[in-house]
Amino acid sequence: MSEPGDVWSSFDHDPRQPANAGLRASDRDREVIRSVLAAAYADGRLDREEFDERSELVTSARTLGDLPPITADLVPDRAIERHSSSSLVGASPQELRRRAELHWQAERRNAIVGFFGASLVCWAIWLATSWSGGFDPYFPWPLIVMAASLANVIRTQVTKEDSIRDGVHHLEKKQAKQLRSRRPDESGPDQ
Repeated sequence: MSEPGDVWSSFDHDPRQPANAGLRASDRDREVIRSVLAAAYADGRLDREEFDERSELVTSARTLGDLPPITADLVPDRAIERHSSSSLVGASPQELRRRAELHWQAERRNAIVGFFGASLVCWAIWLATSWSGGFDPYFPWPLIVMAASLANVIRTQVTKEDSIRDGVHHLEKKQAKQLRSRRPDESGPDQ
């Protein structure tokens, strides 16, 4: 049996994801949940009546979406701590969105820092070159740099939802790849 945090990676399709919730549950999927219930019963986290009641729910489950509520108080929704922060194996859809939002916030912060940094450097150069033997200002070319870097800040802000959606899609693909690469490790020598 997998450890609690690994339960969701035991599925071919994560039952917590809304896109997968309507898919039919297989016997293998039901067996994963049964093993969680058996471990909880053995640990004393479920009494016999709760174990029997939940086992019946597993047997009658038709779709993947029926399975997570049965173990909601037994299995963490996020990856177990032993996974590195870059591992996406046990990450929920909410965790993927949170990571995509953090990435967008970093992009926005970089755009803002780039705007102010480039502006300050350019204006300092303009002032230094304009002050040769007295202040003799010429065309304020730093305005062009400011306009370009401000356009980047605006673009980053305006495309927030698209950027987050693309980030989630990228993380889902990365998660699927990590899940595929883990499968051979989890199969025993019998296979």
